[in-house]
Amino acid sequence: MVKRWLGRLAYGSRYDDVPWGQRVYVRPGERLAREAQWRLLTRRAPIVSRAAYERTRSLGEIEEFLDCMMCGESRQQPLFEPNGGKGWRYHVVRCPSCGFLYRNPNVRPERLGDLYATGYSNFLTGKYAANRQRRYELTMQAFSPVFDEGKERRLLDFGSGVGLFLELAEQRGFDACGVDLSPESVAQANERLSRARTFFGAPQDVPEIAAGGFDVITLWSVLAHLPRPLDDFRQFRSLLGPGGVLLILTVNANSLLLKAYGSKWSGFTKNHLMFYSPRTVRTLLRRTGFAGVAFAPHYGDTIEAGTTRLPAGLVSRLRRNVRLSDGGNMMRVLAFADEEAIGRYGGGPLTVHRLTS
Repeated sequence: MVKRWLGRLAYGSRYDDVPWGQRVYVRPGERLAREAQWRLLTRRAPIVSRAAYERTRSLGEIEEFLDCMMCGESRQQPLFEPNGGKGWRYHVVRCPSCGFLYRNPNVRPERLGDLYATGYSNFLTGKYAANRQRRYELTMQAFSPVFDEGKERRLLDFGSGVGLFLELAEQRGFDACGVDLSPESVAQANERLSRARTFFGAPQDVPEIAAGGFDVITLWSVLAHLPRPLDDFRQFRSLLGPGGVLLILTVNANSLLLKAYGSKWSGFTKNHLMFYSPRTVRTLLRRTGFAGVAFAPHYGDTIEAGTTRLPAGLVSRLRRNVRLSDGGNMMRVLAFADEEAIGRYGGGPLTVHRLTS
């Protein structure tokens, strides 16, 4: 209530018609204010040992306590307590050494399937499906020419859900397949698809996938769900053939919206486990053998599709602030398996950052 009152005092009613997800990018001075707010929070939040932290938290049946997955730091900086209001609540900590944000306690890998066993595919239809496919199309455009032509190229969609992306991959000519932990989603995907097929389980469970040699692997809103990211990304790297690339779309833990809304940030959802920024995703890719990485800013689907109701001046301001600050509330990443991939797709609109061990 106090924050809303201060916002009204500072800006009046000029931005009342701007959606909440866009206000932090268009209201004058707000970007700098939110960055300062974040610096103050991380400076003041206590840093505790893992042992001390464990004494203050209860452990659920499917959970375990973790050290930082990115750097191994055992100390914790408790920051947020997301609460969906529907029977779920968890704690998010920050690594004081590398800044990685993660849920702690976290879900044990062998119990990950519990989160997707029933009902997970129910919302992956209708308007949601159309919006998701639009987001996929916009992201593929942002990483052109990687996805322009799929003929004679193999693609694996990891966490393929009900096949919304695989349907688009088919249309672009890819020899495509997918894997998912939801049996309901796998069944629905295979009803949807013409040539592509999706399988229940992990890549190593499917011989034609375990053999590797993929030109492209995609992770659409999957990275935040992985309890052992280093193990998974080493496997992804081994599944890519020479010149291969890995695409990631995930929530951005460097987002101004996180810094503004804290525990109420839209990226804190029931099944999300870990939260990456451009800095920590670089660490993940470097440690798992990738040669380079490129980022594409995410201005928002309606902005990029040209369907926004924002006036042109505010659209320009939003784009500028996204470029100057966080890259958007979603993070779009293209990882290059080797120098051949960098040589093939680097340059042009893509700025490649080489990763050194």
